[in-house]
Amino acid sequence: MLKSLPARADLSSYLPGFAVAVLVAVTAQFLSDHYGAPAMLLALLLGLSLNFLAEDGTRTEPGIAFTARTVLRLGVALLGARISVDMLADLGGPAILLVILGVVFTILFALLASRFVGRAWRFALLTGGSVAICGASAAMAIASVLPKHEKSERDLVFTVLSVTVLSTVAMVVYPMLSQLFGFSARDSGVFLGGTIHDVAQVVGAGFSVGIETGETATLVKLIRVSMLAPVVLVFSLAIRAKGLADTDAGGSSPPLLPGFVVGFLILAAVNSLGLIPATVADLAGSLSRWALLISIAAVGIKTSLKKMFEVGGGAIALIVAETIFLGVFVVGGIHFFTG
Repeated sequence: MLKSLPARADLSSYLPGFAVAVLVAVTAQFLSDHYGAPAMLLALLLGLSLNFLAEDGTRTEPGIAFTARTVLRLGVALLGARISVDMLADLGGPAILLVILGVVFTILFALLASRFVGRAWRFALLTGGSVAICGASAAMAIASVLPKHEKSERDLVFTVLSVTVLSTVAMVVYPMLSQLFGFSARDSGVFLGGTIHDVAQVVGAGFSVGIETGETATLVKLIRVSMLAPVVLVFSLAIRAKGLADTDAGGSSPPLLPGFVVGFLILAAVNSLGLIPATVADLAGSLSRWALLISIAAVGIKTSLKKMFEVGGGAIALIVAETIFLGVFVVGGIHFFTG
């Protein structure tokens, strides 16, 4: 499911860096609980301020690299425990179709729009997939199958930071828009769950409107999360077909699906069969959130803030345009399907 853990003799070298990432994550959660800012955003910003801890030769560097990679994969895999086939029946055909089309067309829009702002297809897939599916966790899963280049880490951190900020803005603005559009409680849930990037902000926005809206928004958002594995598989197949996939030291290509995405699918299948009790699924969801928060902190620590400023205005314009496109698409879809 996940790459094998390091030998016990090596674990001690990872502990300092892992401990720093955990401390940053706990601090971010504390600040989030007391001041209302998104924990993911705070973890990333705090991490960026500690970039010196990831420099070569520091005691914390190995553990930070390990946490940014392996703990991240664990967090994405555990998301699968919250996904089930029953969700599809609860939501209904038209809404499911709208969610799927929103994901597909947002990614296609990203590929098209990236040409006008001078960004490469890798960046388009990374930002488009994160906007279309589930924000930071999607960005990190997609980054694992994209061919690596010298700016891969910077692009990932930029994408995570951007979708988190945009999600926070949407959490405040979109509920007001749903009232302006005159949406019913259910349509408001479809709108919020179908457009806001991160799960936590979807929940916050949905339940700020009402219980029915919050439940519908959460359900729609989890349907978008379930698109993660198919999208990663399609990206992986396309990259392999073009002969662009990274190879290991032996010259062999990586598997079509990373192990943690396979783990995501297995947990989703087991949950669909009703074999995961609700309490266990809730625990897996909580563990997933903490694993992602810790790994986001580590990714932030690994990234130089100076390099972040090199990303350029075109990249910012692209991810904002993708967000607006998804919002317009879902609003149009709601009017079309509920007409």
